[in-house]
Amino acid sequence: MTFHAPRRRTHPLVWFAAIICTIISIAVIIAGIVVFVGYMIIHPRVPFIRVTDAHLNKFQNDASGLLDTAVTIVVRAENDNTKVPASFSDTSFTLSFQGLNIARLVAYPFNVKKNSSVDFNYVVESSSIPLNPEQLDQLDNSVKRDRIGFDLRGSVRARWRVGVLGSVKFWGHLNCRLNFHLSNSSYIQSPCSSRAK
Repeated sequence: MTFHAPRRRTHPLVWFAAIICTIISIAVIIAGIVVFVGYMIIHPRVPFIRVTDAHLNKFQNDASGLLDTAVTIVVRAENDNTKVPASFSDTSFTLSFQGLNIARLVAYPFNVKKNSSVDFNYVVESSSIPLNPEQLDQLDNSVKRDRIGFDLRGSVRARWRVGVLGSVKFWGHLNCRLNFHLSNSSYIQSPCSSRAK
């Protein structure tokens, strides 16, 4: 005589959990496909900022080590997206010379139309900046090389819509060295952009 153990049945809660996990897995796959197709159709590009031009309006230092300077900086916000506008906010940059902060450059929130750009002309005037002996030596070397440099650092937050996928936010950062010829006050062009390399 053979005895068989009674077959164990799967608990209904286990079946319920398996069904829920299957539904979630299918939803994640569908969402991934929608995001991928949306990206391929829209081809969103990250809006960015860059320095397009600058000019050294004034640069004078006296015997007591005080520096007077004025600089014009043109910052462009660009939106290469051909289908959607972008909005920029929290725009803030700091201009410094040899580690001394000269000015803070800001902009109120603004919009850039699709496939367009907006320029900001910042005119920075700073007088009586005290330089220590080490900074004066660096300044003397820069004068001899006919090359004066300022540091521009800051960030901006860009936001744009990607179709039905919703709103996308992205932080852009600038960390640039703006160099000028003292002899003619001209800007020495160099890459200065928040666009990812």
